[in-house]
Amino acid sequence: MNGTGAAADGSGGESSESSALRDTASRPFDAFRSGWETEIGDGFPLPTFSPATTRDLRVKSRATKVGDVAVTDLHGASAIRTEGPLNGVEDQVRMYVVQRGSWTLGARLARGEQTVRAGQFLIRHIGRPLHFETVPDTKAKVLVLPAALLTPLLGPRQSITGPADCAEVRLLAAHSNMIYETVAGLGPAGVQAAHSTLIELAKAVARRRVDDAEPQLASALARAAKDLADSHLADPELSGTMLARELNVSVRNLQRSFAATGEPVTAFIRRRRLEEARLALSAPSGRLSVSELAAYWHFADSSHFIRAFKKRYGRTPTEYARSTVPPEI
Repeated sequence: MNGTGAAADGSGGESSESSALRDTASRPFDAFRSGWETEIGDGFPLPTFSPATTRDLRVKSRATKVGDVAVTDLHGASAIRTEGPLNGVEDQVRMYVVQRGSWTLGARLARGEQTVRAGQFLIRHIGRPLHFETVPDTKAKVLVLPAALLTPLLGPRQSITGPADCAEVRLLAAHSNMIYETVAGLGPAGVQAAHSTLIELAKAVARRRVDDAEPQLASALARAAKDLADSHLADPELSGTMLARELNVSVRNLQRSFAATGEPVTAFIRRRRLEEARLALSAPSGRLSVSELAAYWHFADSSHFIRAFKKRYGRTPTEYARSTVPPEI
């Protein structure tokens, strides 16, 4: 959290250079605390951290606030632990999505302790302050959400757990990442829309289903599908149908979400594969042949690949590769 990000409320979003993930150069904990208080402000106070944590805080993070919702992405090289007395009432719903390491809520061996491990999420009502602890090299996304809107969906145990790669969490993560990128330029209406979509997607996680026909969710759906496609570009099965299946939405509504971006699903996949092929042609050594690239990126044949490449970049793959060869000295 030493590089907190942007803050937004009903009057619009404000951002600072610290919105990018970064390390503090000196006095890490003081810088982290100052950044948090500046960017997140009232309503989301920091707990008391253990002396070991404050002495050796090695953390990258970004954070943003949108009304009564706060989002933080954290990657801690060092362990983080809170301690000391806990007082007051919090009455918040928090969601933890852990990609690496683990995040434990509650004091060690205490009743009600919960550990969220890599590849899991936990959404839980927090009525009173809780200690927490992470192991070194923990990477997680944490959302603080209004209790009144979400607690009724959590059931008698007041918590829900599940896989971090489920469709609903993918959509929520994609939307929160878009907020980081856009919040500085949002006006009041944009901030309200960003907030409403966060709440609706958090509700979808709690319900374990998303209303993919909701127009408000179109941008999050397109972003999540693009993120998923990028991780499967070399997969011969990659298609709009596959993406819709993985995100648990209809193909029709996935196509509608892409239409709003001005680029159909198939066009996006082709463009990204051509971009990766272009990068491969720029490699200083170990380049694949044109026919090998065409096969690897699942073009019908070399001729099809060459035509598509030239249409996009104005040169054939061979011409492009020659243009990137450094001149002999």
